[in-house]
Amino acid sequence: MGVERDELFGKLAKLRRAVSKGHRAPHKPLMLLWLINRFAERGTTEVAYEDLAGPLRGLIEEFGPPAASPVDRPAMPFVHLERELWCPVKGNGEPIPAGGPRTDRALRGWAARGRLLPEVETLLADPAIRAEAVGVLIDHHFTPAWEEPLLAAVGGGLTALETDLARMVISSRAHPRRDPRFALATLKAWARACAMCGYDGRIDGLPVGLEAAHIKWHSHLGPATPDNGLALCALHHGLFDRGALGLTPEPEPRIRVSPRYTASGTTGRAVLDLHGAPLRRPEDPKARPAAEYLAWHDREVFRRAPAGAGVTTA
Repeated sequence: MGVERDELFGKLAKLRRAVSKGHRAPHKPLMLLWLINRFAERGTTEVAYEDLAGPLRGLIEEFGPPAASPVDRPAMPFVHLERELWCPVKGNGEPIPAGGPRTDRALRGWAARGRLLPEVETLLADPAIRAEAVGVLIDHHFTPAWEEPLLAAVGGGLTALETDLARMVISSRAHPRRDPRFALATLKAWARACAMCGYDGRIDGLPVGLEAAHIKWHSHLGPATPDNGLALCALHHGLFDRGALGLTPEPEPRIRVSPRYTASGTTGRAVLDLHGAPLRRPEDPKARPAAEYLAWHDREVFRRAPAGAGVTTA
C-alpha cells in the first residue's frame, strides 16, 4: 500500500533532525521544499546531486545556522533523508545507504541521483496536497516570520493559488499548537510595550502592532514560559526571528544588529541605532530572558558576518 495523504504530512512534520544541544538543522525540510517546487515546475523530483547541491547550499546558507563546513551541507540531507520518502542512487543505479558517506566529493564522484518515491510524487500531483505539504514543512521546522521569505525562495514553481493555500495551511496549523496564554502573559510581563524600542500603540485601549515572540522557537521545543518570551513590535519581531536583530547572552542583555543588515531609508537605518542599546527590563522579574534561550538564538538564528568577511557592526 502506498503512502496516504495524512501519513505523508505526518512524515514531513516529524523529519529526524539533529537535536544535540538544541542545534537547528533545516537541511531536510529545505531540500524537500526545493524538490516540491521542482515537481511543480517539471512534473518530477528526479535530480542529479550536482544540480541540487548549488541551490540547496544557497538555501541552507540563507535559512540555516552558521556551519564550519558549508561545502558538505547539501550532502547531508541527500544521504540521510528518510527512505520512506526518498531514493538516492549512484550513477550505476546502486542504492546509496542511509549511513553512507555524506560528503560532496563522494556524491559527485558517484554521479549520484535521487528522486522522491513514486507514491509520494503521486500525492504531490494534487495541487492542494502539494500546497499543504509546503505549509506543513514551513510550520513545523521554522517560525512564522520565515513564511514569506521561504515561499519566495523555493516557491517559483508553485502557482499563486498554491502559494495562498500554503499560507492558509501555515496559519490554520500554527495557532492551535501554541499556548494562547503565552501571548497574553508575555505582553503583560513587558507592560504591553516593545522590549527593544518601547513602542506601546493601542486602539481603544488594546495593544496593536505588538506581538509575543519566542526567543527559542516553538518549532524547536522552545517552551511557552515567561523567560522564553519577549514583547516586540511587529517590525522588531520580524527582524528578531529573521536574525537581523539579536541579544547578547548575558544577565543584562543588549541588542545586536546583524552585520548583514542594510538599509538606505531613514526608517530602515534607524534599526542600526539599536545596536548596543540595553533591552528594557520586564515588569515581571520571572520574564527576564533565560541565558540558555538567549544563547540558542545567538547561535542558531542571529546572522553573523560571512566567514572571513571581516565585517563588524558599527
